[in-house]
Amino acid sequence: MSSAKLNRRQQFYFMLDKLKVSVFKANLDLVHEGLVIHTWGNASGRDKESGLIVIKPSGVSYKSMKPEDMVVLDPEGKVVEGKFKPSTDAPTHLLLYKTYKSIGGVVHTHSTYATSWAQAGKDIPAFGTTHADHFYGEVPCTRKLTAKEVDSDYEVNTGKVIIERLDKSDPLVVPSVLVNCHGPFSWGFDAEEAVYNAVALEEIARMAFYTVTLGHTEPVDKYLLNKHFRRKHGKDAYYGQKKNK
Repeated sequence: MSSAKLNRRQQFYFMLDKLKVSVFKANLDLVHEGLVIHTWGNASGRDKESGLIVIKPSGVSYKSMKPEDMVVLDPEGKVVEGKFKPSTDAPTHLLLYKTYKSIGGVVHTHSTYATSWAQAGKDIPAFGTTHADHFYGEVPCTRKLTAKEVDSDYEVNTGKVIIERLDKSDPLVVPSVLVNCHGPFSWGFDAEEAVYNAVALEEIARMAFYTVTLGHTEPVDKYLLNKHFRRKHGKDAYYGQKKNK
């Protein structure tokens, strides 16, 4: 084997090991942040060059899980590497990756407040600037799946209703969706950012719950929403420190 081919293979396995560690850490971060208990929830990451996806194994305890336990899938869901079955939510992750080329990480949790809004079948309104710093407008909730959609290809259809609800929205502008009667899915450029967005979602869902409990139901003024979102995310964003070129 030529040194060039050997080098490419070494680079490939280095990339895969790095992605496994990243996804493993993202799954543990969900537990650390209080978004997951028992084996509820999962995180995945995608290598955009090869298209390979690394995801948490199904039903494996976070306490015993190791980076090498992560399951590697091709874009169609075939297991490329791994001794365990992938998460049962893998088809949902795969469909999101296939539909949105910009995302490189997906997480699913059953965090208390976000799931409460999902179980109520309600969008989370943008009540203030904390919300606007992370989501451009309401966090949407999907419609209910039909009995037929639940009975056949349930996880794929879960992905389909997420995509249906996002419609033409940029998934990185609205990086979370609530699945009706189920729970939240969040995503980002990579698995780490997907976890970050899931953490932000849970805190925003908690604040929104108390806001509604206090009797306030009017969303934040659009001009204030625009200001806070764009100063962090727009083309003229000025929040934070400038990156060295």
